[in-house]
Amino acid sequence: MAFTLPPLPYAHNGLEPVIDANTMSFHYDKHHQTYVDNLNKAVEAAGVAGQSYEELFAKMSTLPVAIRNNSGGVWNHTFFWNGMAPVGQGGEPSAELAAAIDADLGGMEAFKEAFNNAGLGRFGSGWAWLIVQDGKLKIVSTPNQDNPLMDIAEDKGAPLLVADVWEHAYYLQYQNRRAEFLKAFWTIVNWNKVNELYAAAKA
Repeated sequence: MAFTLPPLPYAHNGLEPVIDANTMSFHYDKHHQTYVDNLNKAVEAAGVAGQSYEELFAKMSTLPVAIRNNSGGVWNHTFFWNGMAPVGQGGEPSAELAAAIDADLGGMEAFKEAFNNAGLGRFGSGWAWLIVQDGKLKIVSTPNQDNPLMDIAEDKGAPLLVADVWEHAYYLQYQNRRAEFLKAFWTIVNWNKVNELYAAAKA
């Protein structure tokens, strides 16, 4: 089965005012679709068509760079979309997640600051992640389209939340103000999804 572009979980304008419909149109319809198209070409060329993301990520160090870039591009973006919800619809951290944030990251404000700093500190393009690693919460950053599930990742773990800090994620609306974008991101976090992923990671 070829890889396909998963549907957005909301309308193109569903995350306004944080992410406007114009940005979403370019980011999802153009960038994300291009990663899907290029991934299908890359796996076909490498003779690994039909394998899952998990199978590809587990042996990423042995695969062509086109698969690394495009499989990450598709998976990371899908994870990013699902980790956000319209303002007021994202819920709150569960009691279990909130306790882990307190214990592992020093509380919600310290967590947000460290997560935003991971995004701001990523030179060029990449991602800021909240992961579960060895049973504990950890904030990490990956370059380009890498993610913590790939065997080449510096920090491996189960992803819970991600912010895209490629310029195309925010430039049309925020220009070079990455910090402003990351601050606004917290108003559209889909905590319901993060809670679900945390429970699964801890199970």
